[in-house]
Amino acid sequence: MEKWQKDFVEILQTVADEVEQFFLGVNATVDALFDLSEDIAEQINNNIAGEIENYLNEITEPFLDAYWELEDVTGDYEQQHLPYIVEPSPEKHPACIGCHHYHGQVYAGNLLVCAMHPYGWDDKDCPDWQTDRGEF
Repeated sequence: MEKWQKDFVEILQTVADEVEQFFLGVNATVDALFDLSEDIAEQINNNIAGEIENYLNEITEPFLDAYWELEDVTGDYEQQHLPYIVEPSPEKHPACIGCHHYHGQVYAGNLLVCAMHPYGWDDKDCPDWQTDRGEF
């Protein structure tokens, strides 16, 4: 090889070494920043989070107390007025057992059996009975 080729290869090797050193320095800096951010997050969690929790408890406690008192007052009303499901039985609404259209929810004390027969079907065989698979 000629001298200029050797010099060129030597320059390329030097550049590669310098780039490697640069990225090693960047990697060390990033690691240091991650360690620093972990330390800061830990300090925030230990010191500030407790203070924030106490502050929020002081603010929300009166509202929560009022809410629980209101819950005691309105609890009976909600139980009477929220819908609940009544399943069909052989004694009540036997034609509706297994029917796809059965709704069976009680609203304000009134049972809605299904949209086609809101009060249920009187006989054992409903003409609109349909299984869940769409068979008649």
